[in-house]
Amino acid sequence: MEVKEHTISLLVHNKPDVLARIAGTFSGRAYNIENISANVTLDPKITKITIATVGNTATITQIEKQLKKLVDVIDVSHVRTMSSIQREMILVRVEADREGVMKAVDELGCRVLKEGPDCFILELTGDKKEVDQALTYLETLGIKNMSRSGMVVL
Repeated sequence: MEVKEHTISLLVHNKPDVLARIAGTFSGRAYNIENISANVTLDPKITKITIATVGNTATITQIEKQLKKLVDVIDVSHVRTMSSIQREMILVRVEADREGVMKAVDELGCRVLKEGPDCFILELTGDKKEVDQALTYLETLGIKNMSRSGMVVL
């Protein structure tokens, strides 16, 4: 079976220690969490957690079954990329000349959040492929620091 990246979306009760038990489900079976994002929904009693992991279909099915057994888990769904929108945000500090940064802004569609004499903080939102491509491009300018938000799915 083919091993590839999968996205799992969970709705859980917004209680302490829920995220730790979910992470424990992964680590206890030696599955890695590639990316995780969590935040409350319109109902503050419910949290949506999005997890990206790598595995084959059988592995993902096993993870889903284990997650559904957890007490505070309301719903678990395997996100299909064709029927969902997946986005991620990055903040990047680059030390480069203004001309190079403005060219990157035009080509990548990112925003300048802060501008100094030789340092810029940029924001970019896109799917995983777009973010990875942007980082590759920005490395040529000189990335000094970077932060990724984690995947959000709708």
